[in-house]
Amino acid sequence: MTDVPLFAAQEPVFPRRVRGTFRRLKWAIMVVTLGIYYVTPWIRWDRGPNLPDQAVLVDLANRRFYFFWIEIWPHEFYFVAGLLIMAALGLFLFTSALGRVWCGYACPQTVWTDLFFAVERRIEGDRNARIRLWNAPWDVRKWRLRLTKWAAWLSIAMATGGAWVFYFADAPTLLRDLVTLDAHPVAYATVAVLTATTFVLAGFLREQVCIYMCPWPRIQGAMMDPGTLTVGYRHWRGEPRGKGTRRRAAVAAEATGGGSARVRYGAGAGDQDTAGDRVSRSGEALGDCIDCMACVAVCPMGIDIREGQQMECITCALCIDACDDVMAKIGRPRGLIDYLALDDEPPLRPGDRVATRPMGSSAPDAPVTQATGMAATQSIDGAARPAPHALAAPAVTTATPGPRDVGDWRPKPIWKHVFRPRTIVYGVAWAAIGVALLVALFIRPEIEMIVAPIRNPTFVTLSDGTIRNAYDVRLRNKHGEARDFDLSLTAPDALALSIEGTEGRTVTVPPDATALHRVYVAARPETQTAAAGRTDLRFWVEDGISGERAHQDSIFNGRGSFDERTGNAG
Repeated sequence: MTDVPLFAAQEPVFPRRVRGTFRRLKWAIMVVTLGIYYVTPWIRWDRGPNLPDQAVLVDLANRRFYFFWIEIWPHEFYFVAGLLIMAALGLFLFTSALGRVWCGYACPQTVWTDLFFAVERRIEGDRNARIRLWNAPWDVRKWRLRLTKWAAWLSIAMATGGAWVFYFADAPTLLRDLVTLDAHPVAYATVAVLTATTFVLAGFLREQVCIYMCPWPRIQGAMMDPGTLTVGYRHWRGEPRGKGTRRRAAVAAEATGGGSARVRYGAGAGDQDTAGDRVSRSGEALGDCIDCMACVAVCPMGIDIREGQQMECITCALCIDACDDVMAKIGRPRGLIDYLALDDEPPLRPGDRVATRPMGSSAPDAPVTQATGMAATQSIDGAARPAPHALAAPAVTTATPGPRDVGDWRPKPIWKHVFRPRTIVYGVAWAAIGVALLVALFIRPEIEMIVAPIRNPTFVTLSDGTIRNAYDVRLRNKHGEARDFDLSLTAPDALALSIEGTEGRTVTVPPDATALHRVYVAARPETQTAAAGRTDLRFWVEDGISGERAHQDSIFNGRGSFDERTGNAG
């Protein structure tokens, strides 16, 4: 039995710089996400006196969450829970439609690793220079470059940790306290921990975090199906690989059955690749892949996408940019590596052997070949073999129609991949939760009241026979200024309401605070409410400035609620 180590040693990855559509998209998303993260704590928002003026603030000391004009109290945590559910459904939605697009573009690990890669490339050079430096002995130059790079990484990591703590306190004040060493030790500890984790995870572990520490690569399989668009390699078009050579027109015409056009992926009549087919020096037909390894060189995970979809792939699409650039240089159509779906593979799989004619040919007596635009066989060393494209290219068959005969086949348009039953369900659930949160946000009252009857005892009989109940009334003032609130009752009989320690029925609640008051409700002995067991009543509170009202229902316990057998009331 061969001894296989349980853990494989980390192989360093040195991605090469690449230019293209997806690389520009990643730069744009990086600038936006990092800008939001670093700048948001410094945005000011005037909420009035006695309230913080930071636009986004998690005020743990006062148990508040401020987001511009929105203020979330502890009892309103369902808003936060709803946002977390929306984030999860959004992740499911994007994964089912576009694969691990979150991991490739917006995941914090990806964003900061990409930033660290850019710094490393700026200091140490591109891929080849970094490989040479990695293998070079530790001399003065290597120490100088490494220390410079590590210092730059550490600066970014410290800014990252510092920006995080600014979300939990007033940013200008906390920054001054941090610089003057007057901040709380918890702030320094938080900055130190986040600085260390950012420095290590984004600078040294990099792809190891995505492979071993993150659970999402192992979960994503449940979110994807054959209709999911993800980064992939078109084997039928690229294989067999080889550098190849451009042969003369006569040889190319012979290899293509008398024409120079070869149908490309998803092409129909009049939509053909006229670059001519590639053949090796020995005369074997080759695919479009020249085995240049450009897709591997630019991959931040160090994988070969041509080996199929892999758990390590974060679908950053940089391999698409690299491959498209190579295809342009050799005169082949783009899309050898592209966003594609498994159910968009050509209907003829490797090994299928049916008689076909070139797609787009309208002549009924068109020459029948083994596959589209390629010779049925290639002679190699005197042996007749099926041409590779004859086994894999899309085709129009002239044989008797069967389950594999699909006519003028084309892949499904992108919108059909995006709008599928699974993605529609995710999208509807995501939108429904979002609408529910918005409705709950706009209809929530500015004042709230909680009434809790005192249970021990449930009522008290005064010397004149009056029945009195006690209640704890909690009033919540969400305004930025102190407000006077008037209490009142709605009941079948005229009941007396009094507030402990207060003359009249008006109480003052401090700004953005909660006040607890003991309230007494009394019923005269001759009233039905005093004699009955339980009577429904409603407490009302009215804002003395805005006139806004809130209410809560409760009960009044009378003499009839007393159980003589047990001696208990209520």
